[in-house]
Amino acid sequence: MAESNTYEGFTAEERAAMKEHAQDQKKAARRGSAADKAAEAKRDLLAKIAEMGDADRVMAERVHAVITDAAPVLTPRLWYGMPAYALDGKVLCFFQSAAKFKARYATLGFNDPAKLDDGAMWPAAFALTEVTPEVEERIAALVQRAVN
Repeated sequence: MAESNTYEGFTAEERAAMKEHAQDQKKAARRGSAADKAAEAKRDLLAKIAEMGDADRVMAERVHAVITDAAPVLTPRLWYGMPAYALDGKVLCFFQSAAKFKARYATLGFNDPAKLDDGAMWPAAFALTEVTPEVEERIAALVQRAVN
């Protein structure tokens, strides 16, 4: 049987993420002052974490605590419906729950504003199956390096 090379389009999960991103953008545009925007964005992020299933929620709570402690300069917000942390308005890093795209592990990802450069190639995402004290230390070090 011949393989089909036809494009099937976005998955339901990808379409849902895009819709969440559009809703996040509309909501942010309606907010008042910068302080109001930041406070509401943080509330939205914490509410999104609270909605997660047990394993993802526990990891997201720990990741949030580590990131906000290690880099208080970052602004918590939602990005495509995921907890994210921005520097100067650009998303630096994000937590993607395993359930988001039906993956077998959660992901801590970094976008290009993160200064993690290491020669010609470096990791920009990390699989998370649990957040141990050692993992917390590594996350803190990565985030601090990404900001500096």
